[in-house]
Amino acid sequence: MANFALGLGVGTKSSAGDWLEVYYNAPLLNADDALIAALTEQIGYAGGNQTIELNASQLKALETAFLSVGAEEQAEVVEILEGTRQPLVLCILETDAAPQTTAEVYLKLSLLSHRLVQPHGIDLSGMFPLLPNVAWTNEGAVALEDLPRRQLSARAQGRVLDVQSVDKFPKMANYAVPAGIRIGDASRIRLGAHVGEGTTVMHEGFINFNAGTLGVSMVEGRISAGVVVGNGSDIGGGASTMGTLSGGNNVVISVGENCLLGANAGLGLPLGDRCTIEAGLYVTGGSKVTLLDDQNNEVGIIKAGELAGKPDLLFRRNSQNGRIEVKTNKSAIELNAELHKHN
Repeated sequence: MANFALGLGVGTKSSAGDWLEVYYNAPLLNADDALIAALTEQIGYAGGNQTIELNASQLKALETAFLSVGAEEQAEVVEILEGTRQPLVLCILETDAAPQTTAEVYLKLSLLSHRLVQPHGIDLSGMFPLLPNVAWTNEGAVALEDLPRRQLSARAQGRVLDVQSVDKFPKMANYAVPAGIRIGDASRIRLGAHVGEGTTVMHEGFINFNAGTLGVSMVEGRISAGVVVGNGSDIGGGASTMGTLSGGNNVVISVGENCLLGANAGLGLPLGDRCTIEAGLYVTGGSKVTLLDDQNNEVGIIKAGELAGKPDLLFRRNSQNGRIEVKTNKSAIELNAELHKHN
C-alpha cells in the first residue's frame, strides 16, 4: 500500500477539545509498505488520509507495529510517550492531498522543517482555516478563550504566564532543529521553514513557512512565505523578499545560487544564479531598468521581470540620475566565498 507520510504526534487541545498544535518528533516520508501493513493489522488503519487519536492500548499496538518492521526510532518515541496524559495522534497520509485537519497541517509543516521535503514540494492549500490562533506561552500553547483564566490561575500561584506571541504558527526550533545551522533568534523562524545545512540566521533574520534556504547562506534579512534561496546566496541586513502572500501574486519569488541581496535591498522577481542587488535597491518585476553593456553604454530600457531567472546580473541605482541599471556581474562569487568562510 503506497504511503506519502506519517507521524506519531503529541499535542495540545483547548478546554473545548480542539487541537491547538501537534509535535512530531520523527515524521516519516514514504513509509515502508510493511509498516503500513502492520499499522493496518494493529490499529485498524483502512487506507486514505487519516488522523487517528490514540488511547493507551492503541499506543502499545503501535509500538508492536513499529518493532515488527525494525522502525526502532519510531518505537523509541512510543516508549517515551507511554503513560503521558497529553493527547496523542497518529497522522497517516496516503497521498499528498490538501490537508483536512490541524494534525495534518502540523505534519506537513514538520516535514518541511525536518528537511524531508523542500518548499513548494508539498500541498498546503486550504491550511489557514485549520490553524487556530494560539497564545504561545512559556507553558506551551494556550487557546485564546482559555487564556484569561490561565493567566489568573498563574497569578494566584505567584507566577506570570509569559505570552511570547499570538499567532497561527509556532517557532520552528520548538519542533525541529535540523543539523548544521545557527540561529540568532529562534522566534523569527516559523514552523514550516526549510533551513538548509550550513545556513546562519542572524538575530534580525526571518524565515516564513514554506520558504527558506537550500544550502549554505547568511540570512540577515527577510525570507517571506514561499521564497526559496539557493545554495551560497546571502540576504543582507534589512533586505526583504516579496512573498506570494504579500504582492507576489502567482509569481514565485526565488533567489538563485551564489547571489547577494545587499543591506536593505528588496527583491520582487525570480533571481538567477550569481546575481547581486546593491544595498538599498528594491527591484520588482515591474521596475524599469536600463541595460548597460560592458562599456557602461546604454543598450535599452526594459521591465526587470524580463530578466527573471537570468544569471550573472548586477542591479544598481545610478547615484546621479536615480535610474536602475543592470549589467553583467563579475564579483558575486568571490564576495560570497569570503562571507561564507566563517559561517
